[in-house]
Amino acid sequence: MEFELSEQPEIVQDAAEYGLQVWEIVQSWALSPAAWSQFALLVAAYVLSLLVGRRLRGSLTQLLTPPEDADNAFARGRRTALIYLPLLLPLLAYLFTAIGETVVRSLFDSGAVIAFGKRVFLFLAVRTLVHEIIKDPLLKLLGRYVLIPIAAIYALGLLDAVTAKLNEMTVQLGNISFSVMSLVRGVIAGGFLFWLGGWSNRQSAQFIEQQKEMRPSIRQLVAKVVEFSIFGVAFLLLLNIMGINLSALAVIGGAIGVGLGFGLQKIASNFISGVILLIEGQATVGDYVELDGGESGQIVKMTARAAVLETFDGRWIVVPNEDFITTRVVNYSDAGSVNRYEAPFSVSYDTDINKVPAIIEAAVATHPGVLEEPYPPDCELRGFGDSGIDFAVEFWVEGLDDGPNKYTSDVLFLIWNALKENDIEIPYPQRVVELKGGLPQADA
Repeated sequence: MEFELSEQPEIVQDAAEYGLQVWEIVQSWALSPAAWSQFALLVAAYVLSLLVGRRLRGSLTQLLTPPEDADNAFARGRRTALIYLPLLLPLLAYLFTAIGETVVRSLFDSGAVIAFGKRVFLFLAVRTLVHEIIKDPLLKLLGRYVLIPIAAIYALGLLDAVTAKLNEMTVQLGNISFSVMSLVRGVIAGGFLFWLGGWSNRQSAQFIEQQKEMRPSIRQLVAKVVEFSIFGVAFLLLLNIMGINLSALAVIGGAIGVGLGFGLQKIASNFISGVILLIEGQATVGDYVELDGGESGQIVKMTARAAVLETFDGRWIVVPNEDFITTRVVNYSDAGSVNRYEAPFSVSYDTDINKVPAIIEAAVATHPGVLEEPYPPDCELRGFGDSGIDFAVEFWVEGLDDGPNKYTSDVLFLIWNALKENDIEIPYPQRVVELKGGLPQADA
């Protein structure tokens, strides 16, 4: 049966031509004894792989399963190998089929059917890899919509034809020209390269963070340099894989330079300020800072553009890096986290004030958070008030008197209890009221 397709689109004509070729191949296989013998070998290879795989899987599971408490590199490698056990069946079938293909070609000088079966087993291995083994969302997405279709096209023997067709189709973007095949390679390679870059960046950041002999700011700087280097190399490799001439990017680079000169000045300024901060280490992650504009909080994150401050009430403040360079910054943690605070109080005018300093200093020193270095608690006379004599005790602590720490509150409790135990009165405001002219007389 023939169909007139001369008036149909080219893609329909090509599909019909491939369909006729497949039909002719199926007819030749159905009438060929050599083809039936190859089908029998495929079935035998699959059954044999089922039997061998069942035995090997149990033995390999026992061999590769490490003790539960083992956490060394060898144990982690064994656990990783266990993940790939589902590939055992299709790979064994592929291996046995390859051996059968050698035998068939030596007997019949033909092995098209068994070669097709071998490609099918490879497709099943790819499908198992994507659906059962790969867990990363990006790689799983690439595997499902790119790798599996490519494996299916390869199994049908159409990979060379599809590749040639995609190489003929080109995309033109200004002075940059590339084929659709280059775009497909770019999608595959780009997904893998940037996944690999993200994994490498996490591993390197974890390694750098463990180097405690380095200053925190230097660790942050090295981590950023490594991150930019990894993704920069990945981008250049991607362009090379796609076949894009790097000299063709000169126009784009010039446009970016103009954009930096006009519209991106603040971004460039904040980026350079961030590098300066990381090099000098005047403010780094973990420091509690107060800026000239009134913003204050602990630095929890430093990016290429800004620093993130977390206040004790749970709010995050995003501060541009430039503000740390151009404005006054008070860093409560730059020379360590030891800070001095004071707690004011008053005593009655009937008190022997010579005894107060020793009593208060001894009481405050009992607090577990109050330090003896650089100075022990120091009680000072501040003045003579309207209702009592004003004192204040200065004390040094490790940390800030806010958030989870309530140093001043605890010290005031200690002062109250110490004064009560020593019968020292804490005054309250007293006023003298003078009535001129005497009290009014009540009517009889």
